[in-house]
Amino acid sequence: MDQPIYVALTGTQHYHGAAILKPGQIVHLIKDPDNSHDQEAIKVVLTPIGKIGYVANSTYTVPKGCWSAGRIYDTFDQQICGIVRFVVKETAIVELAPDLEEVYIVKSVKHLSLSALFGTKF
Repeated sequence: MDQPIYVALTGTQHYHGAAILKPGQIVHLIKDPDNSHDQEAIKVVLTPIGKIGYVANSTYTVPKGCWSAGRIYDTFDQQICGIVRFVVKETAIVELAPDLEEVYIVKSVKHLSLSALFGTKF
């Protein structure tokens, strides 16, 4: 991808709202082949919250300068990362970031007491 590709994240009002989104956040765009409303649906997931909306795929919801879900659907395998660039009302503009991967390290702790975690006695 030589030029940046932008998509619109819509439907946030049906999940957690757009207020949780900030420019610079990494989101995951994941194909949703089981979606009964749209066979080219791409859900948007924010770790650790979960699904926060979908990539716009209608002439009514795709802003000028953005690509639709159908237009990007075949440009990646199962998922691709994106970076939130703008948030306006209940819509976020996300730049696709094909070279970006998010890695999480989870440390398992045995016998952790709540009092040690919160500094109070339970």
